[in-house]
Amino acid sequence: MNEKRIQEVVKIEKQADEIFSKAVSEAERIPLLAEQETKTLIENGRSQAEKEAKVLIESSQTNDETNRILRDAESKIEQNSTLAKRNFERATTYVISRVVGRG
Repeated sequence: MNEKRIQEVVKIEKQADEIFSKAVSEAERIPLLAEQETKTLIENGRSQAEKEAKVLIESSQTNDETNRILRDAESKIEQNSTLAKRNFERATTYVISRVVGRG
């Protein structure tokens, strides 16, 4: 009976060694997996941040272009308005002189 118990103990010890080996192997693998996942998260975060920055820059450039076009248009409107006032005054003077000249 002692022989049987000794064999059981040896069998249990072998199982315990296998479990321990698997646990050690898993414990060594977990930090590597964590490091890989961390790198992936960092790369994904960086990529996403770069995309968002690109969108913001493009939006900013679009706003700058829009503002430039608006300034140009306002300037042209002001020039045309000034020119129209001068032409209106000249036209009015011409009409008055024609009317006075005839009458």
